[in-house]
Amino acid sequence: MTYEESAGLTDRIPYFDALEEGEKEEVRESLKLLFRQTFVLEYKYDKRSKRFTYNQEFKICNKHLEFIRTYLTVAGVSVLENSQLGLIYIQGEDTVGEKLPKLATLYLLVLKLIYDEQMAAVSSSVNVYTTLSEIHEKLGSYRLFHKQPSATEIRRALAMLKKYQILEPLDILEDLDPESRMIIYPCINVVLLGDDVRALLESFGEGDNNDDEPEL
Repeated sequence: MTYEESAGLTDRIPYFDALEEGEKEEVRESLKLLFRQTFVLEYKYDKRSKRFTYNQEFKICNKHLEFIRTYLTVAGVSVLENSQLGLIYIQGEDTVGEKLPKLATLYLLVLKLIYDEQMAAVSSSVNVYTTLSEIHEKLGSYRLFHKQPSATEIRRALAMLKKYQILEPLDILEDLDPESRMIIYPCINVVLLGDDVRALLESFGEGDNNDDEPEL
């Protein structure tokens, strides 16, 4: 079910009807946000202040969480909250995900490896930092770079993972410097289980004919 298909279901619902018009719009925007990007983070990196700040979109979504959860359950969509990681997200067979291109899929798998390695080093944060060169070195260690991806492919892969709150590039994507920094957000933990990652990477390494592409 898409957001457009579900939007009409809010008509004649007591909780929704009792809200002020501004709060009704908050609910609508929260539903759109969840369907558009799957994850809503409690804290996001703000490039202007160069620090993590409380996400107002999370605050609004959390404010109406019980209603949103009950409402979407009827549509076969689960709304989950992980307070330890600081995120709200949706799951369900009726959510229409976006197919990831192969490079974005490989990046996703490698980002999970990097995330787990840094967290195992007693990280004090749920967020992890990496660079483009570290990602490519990891891919190289699994012999998954049969050819150097084009700049367009790299930008597309990073932009897609940014859209779904998996990572946050801290430098301008147009530059694509090997030392371009990025944050891996904790959403990576609910997309992939650590035990599955290496097996998936090895399956990609068995040949170029593996066209399986996960959805987000």
